[in-house]
Amino acid sequence: MTIEDILLEEEAGVYKTLLESTRAIPWKIDWATLRFAYIGPQIEELLGWSPQSWQTVQDWADRMHPDDREWVFNFCVSQSQAGIDHEADYRALRKDGEFVWIRDVVHVVRNPDGTPNALIGFMFDISERKRTEERLLDMQRELEELSFKDGLTGVANRRRFDLVMENEWREAQADRDPLSVVVLDIDYFKQYNDHYGHLEGDECLKRVAGALSAIVRTPRDLLCRFGGEEFVLLLPQTDAATAMALAWRCLDLIDKAMIPHAGIGAGKRLTLSAGVHTTVPATGDEVLPFIAVADRRLYMAKERGRARVVAEGGVTA
Repeated sequence: MTIEDILLEEEAGVYKTLLESTRAIPWKIDWATLRFAYIGPQIEELLGWSPQSWQTVQDWADRMHPDDREWVFNFCVSQSQAGIDHEADYRALRKDGEFVWIRDVVHVVRNPDGTPNALIGFMFDISERKRTEERLLDMQRELEELSFKDGLTGVANRRRFDLVMENEWREAQADRDPLSVVVLDIDYFKQYNDHYGHLEGDECLKRVAGALSAIVRTPRDLLCRFGGEEFVLLLPQTDAATAMALAWRCLDLIDKAMIPHAGIGAGKRLTLSAGVHTTVPATGDEVLPFIAVADRRLYMAKERGRARVVAEGGVTA
């Protein structure tokens, strides 16, 4: 053996020691045979499988989460065939049956004609990163959910209503379905606050929202606090007669809640008034005028004595 061979062997040993002392797991696959030419011993510490058990790419694919296997395998093969360096995140199966998130970073070694000769890469354990990402996503979802809720009553807020209303309006236009809205307002709420105080007024709003929540029939129905003491019930695919019946049901729910209102007299109870509007929106129709009709009917209900529903044509039911 020449001095050059000895030096080369020593250099190779140094590189191997460096590779095998990192947390990244080095590997090499021969493209012609699709067999592992090498995989770092760190693989056993991470996944429990000995380096000797990694024989072919089939072993790699079999030790992957079933939900990840097909797309990762197809993606890596297509990128490798095209001679494109790539990376993929997937869940790798541990010998004990648990899964670990892996990021595979792959370099394609090409022949002079551009065809793949070998794949060289590193596996990284990214489980902690994935857990952090999941926590951040959970926090983001929670914040988004909170941003659509009324902070006092817990029902949907105006922001949520505007978003859902826009979507339901478009769907009703496309499908030629009826869309109904019920605008509800607590009667004599100023007098309630004057008599009991604003803290009790807040508790009253919570009780009203809790009682009205029972009116929601389907996931598409939406109850929201529109502002102040006003609530709105959005009812997709709901005709005028059903909407009016549901409005009266809202008034009945509050009546059964038996919330005292001594601010308007001894023995008196809290009541609601409601305005209802139903339409099949045509192309060019707008949302705000639709809601405005229900709002005008609400004030007609107030003018006619409160604790009542005004629906189509100004009819008090």
